[in-house]
Amino acid sequence: MKRFVVPALLLVGLLQNAVVAQIAKTKTPASSRTRKAATKKRTLRSPAVDPTAGDNVDGEDLVVRRAAVDALGTENGSVVVADPLTGRVLTMVNQKLALASGFIPCSTIKLVTAVAALNEHVVNPNTFIYLGRYTSYNLTTALARSNNQYFANLGSRLGFDRVIRYAQMLGLGEKAGLDIPGEQPGEVAAEPPKAGGMGLLTAFGEGFLMTPLELTAILSAIANGGTLYYLQYPRTPDDLEHFTPQVKRTLEVAPDSLEDIKMGMRGAVDYGTARRANDPNEMILGKTGTCTDFRAGSHMGWFGSFTESPRKLVVVVMLTSPVKSVSGAVASGVAGAFYRNLSAQNYFTVTAADARKKSNLPEIITTSPYAAKAGEAIPQARDR
Repeated sequence: MKRFVVPALLLVGLLQNAVVAQIAKTKTPASSRTRKAATKKRTLRSPAVDPTAGDNVDGEDLVVRRAAVDALGTENGSVVVADPLTGRVLTMVNQKLALASGFIPCSTIKLVTAVAALNEHVVNPNTFIYLGRYTSYNLTTALARSNNQYFANLGSRLGFDRVIRYAQMLGLGEKAGLDIPGEQPGEVAAEPPKAGGMGLLTAFGEGFLMTPLELTAILSAIANGGTLYYLQYPRTPDDLEHFTPQVKRTLEVAPDSLEDIKMGMRGAVDYGTARRANDPNEMILGKTGTCTDFRAGSHMGWFGSFTESPRKLVVVVMLTSPVKSVSGAVASGVAGAFYRNLSAQNYFTVTAADARKKSNLPEIITTSPYAAKAGEAIPQARDR
């Protein structure tokens, strides 16, 4: 008989649930229970801030910036938008936060884990991993629903060294930009977390620090088929006139592996953890992330995404809060508002002039069946 090893994270969760259940059994005065019920109904809200304070908008695409600022509202967070075919940053809302030294990536690290697992032939897109008596996932549904056990399993199979090699190939731990003033790099884990091991590393990103710019660069490479561009942030008319894309490196991965990952990212928006990002007019692919960055003393909500429209954009939303009011789902809602804002302005409609400008750039032709198979039961996903 096979022995089942319970991950440390799951064990901690079970212990926490047991403590809560025991407390619930304790007799409590009626007035106290009433006060607790009233408190429970209160919705936690992040302190309102002006995320644009101190920003310099010189050289930005002001149409894109206005859409991003309107979508972010008074949340303490950052929105970075870039062109994945050139590496040009179109807007960076809350520049101070975006350029900081990084935060725990939460479940967005699953993109790195997926790239590693596919290219190391640990799984293929059709491999189902059984996680319980009646539960199994393949890569597409695991990405769409952000299943932690699935990616912890991949981490155990891959091992620390292979995960780190792909993380570094994708640009984690180094500056994503080319001479962007004030940019700080994130950090790559030096060893597996002592509590939780590879599961926490590959499902939550524990041990990594990632910046919004680093995630923007990773998503750009997935969107364009494997080219990691230096992100450039032109600030003057002269910078814009002489802008030239700069390739950092071509990813040593199978192109099909990136298409396989796109299937799960599309599923996240269609029926998974990023449903709030859905725009009926545009094909949006994304990955959410929700966790707590204990180092920064902040709850985190990440959403990294891109469009498959003729006019492609990468959009990264990162939210932070001292209270548990942010999540990947909330961040995906910010991105969804951004996409719908631009869509209403026909921003994604490519004109003849646009087509001529980009005629020398490769286009990605996607033939993968993003939608769930007919008849597949799609339960409500937990936001992560």
